[in-house]
Amino acid sequence: MVKLVLLRHGESLANKSNVYTGWNDVALTAKGRAQAEAAGNLINLIPQYDPTHIHTSVLMRAIVTANIVADTCHFLYLPLTKTWRLNERHYGNLRGINKEESKKIFGKEQVLEWRRGFYAIPPAGKKVSSRRYASCDYHLLPRAESLYQTQLRVWPYYQDHVANRLKMGEDQLIVAHGSSLRALIKKLENINDQDIIKLEVPNAEPIIYTFNPQLEIIDKKILH
Repeated sequence: MVKLVLLRHGESLANKSNVYTGWNDVALTAKGRAQAEAAGNLINLIPQYDPTHIHTSVLMRAIVTANIVADTCHFLYLPLTKTWRLNERHYGNLRGINKEESKKIFGKEQVLEWRRGFYAIPPAGKKVSSRRYASCDYHLLPRAESLYQTQLRVWPYYQDHVANRLKMGEDQLIVAHGSSLRALIKKLENINDQDIIKLEVPNAEPIIYTFNPQLEIIDKKILH
């Protein structure tokens, strides 16, 4: 049996302000750093969990969470891959807008569709301009994404860089974001387009999947 642990970053400044973040790069709050350390302590309690690799996004809230967890768990020696494919969903022109305020601007039903609908795409914004994406094909970088489009970039990375290691019996750790993890979980658990609306991924609560050699899920636990 092999284990995969998924972890959303700790509380960010944008989480605290209740604004859409997406690919905006925001720091953790003091609470978020404490949550990351607490998550590391929970991960330390997982029986027979010995990851060989850590995967995260190129956004600081996930990277810092991953580093705090690695320090707490004595995993700092492990290789850590940072990839834009694990970034949060791109929220386009909603980025930086308070979520409650957006309901007044666009209407509650439209906002709910953008936030939770699997195929709904928020209003497009500008493509990001940052050195962290210099090695990416510019045409692949989104201006806004649905959860479905987020899944289209997350899943190939999982198959190529995570599943292959799991098949070799190597435990893995992914530290990412609410929507990118929702997109991955939908695929892992074969959740339908309606039920995915109900799925929440809280900050800094480790999700543990145990797989058989065929990478079929035989157990799932969420640590609080």
